[in-house]
Amino acid sequence: MEQVFVTQLTPLLFLERSADVFPQKTAMVYRGERHTYAQMADHAQRLAGALRASGVQPGDRVAYLMPNLPEMLVAHFGVPLAHAVLVAINIRLSGEEIAYILQHSGAKVLVADSELTSVVARHLASCPDLQEVVVVDDVGTEPAVEATPYPDFLARADGTPFPWRVDDEQRTISINYTSGTTGRPKGVMYTHRGAHLNALAEIVHSRHHPGSVYLWTLPMFHCNGWCTTWGVTAIGGTHVCLRSVEPGTVWKLIDEEGRHPPQRGSHRAHLPGQSSRRPPGGSGSGGDHRRGPSQPHHHRPDGGAGSRDRPRVRPDRDVRAVHGL
Repeated sequence: MEQVFVTQLTPLLFLERSADVFPQKTAMVYRGERHTYAQMADHAQRLAGALRASGVQPGDRVAYLMPNLPEMLVAHFGVPLAHAVLVAINIRLSGEEIAYILQHSGAKVLVADSELTSVVARHLASCPDLQEVVVVDDVGTEPAVEATPYPDFLARADGTPFPWRVDDEQRTISINYTSGTTGRPKGVMYTHRGAHLNALAEIVHSRHHPGSVYLWTLPMFHCNGWCTTWGVTAIGGTHVCLRSVEPGTVWKLIDEEGRHPPQRGSHRAHLPGQSSRRPPGGSGSGGDHRRGPSQPHHHRPDGGAGSRDRPRVRPDRDVRAVHGL
């Protein structure tokens, strides 16, 4: 008998709520384009519809080989919305290691950044369960494999809405693999319940709030970004996506995106060995010193390390590094 007083926990509830409570609030930013929570939820729904139209059934594995692009963030909702399992793969692995993960997980679909297809192209023939490769063309690189363009893939969705609910919170939401430093990569299964609870813990640990602006220097493929993919969404913060970590771009985005929304907010960027709130031209000491040295690691404006002539950050930007990479 259904227990009407019990809600099965899942991170999908976070996007449902934020799209309802903050429909016009900026959810994702990438290269000057801004997407609202309503648009993010619609993207997730179309992705789920496209997966189902492509033959992906509940429990099937869907692999992603992609930098921190908006499509990668949406996958954390769209894939489980179709009751499939997300396999986010480390983009720094060798082609053999990536192929092994595709084999071991039994991935049915691979969604990849076009630039990364060359790494794994010659190994895909050894992945018997793989039925289709979908490519996201972010930098204008011709894919090295026969693949379906991402917009064409999304167009398969018929518009049927998927419920933001699961019938079993112990259902697997993702499988994350180690980097194989002690042998073959090893997979760890996350449940919807575990991901939901850890995402809430990340909000508490990192002190996120609806004004938070989160700069994605932490790989989303790494433990699903420590579940921050779901956590920032839960609190209604803003995700700033980043294809690659370049110090000059990081400081520029911290300064620029701190203006959205206009009220004072906190900008989280996971930077190596850094934890500081930096006044203009100051030494950069202060802030949360529970992790990392009290003085920041200095960067030259051109991205090199070691110079104190780093770009200035406005004093109302509360920059916090939760962990060093």
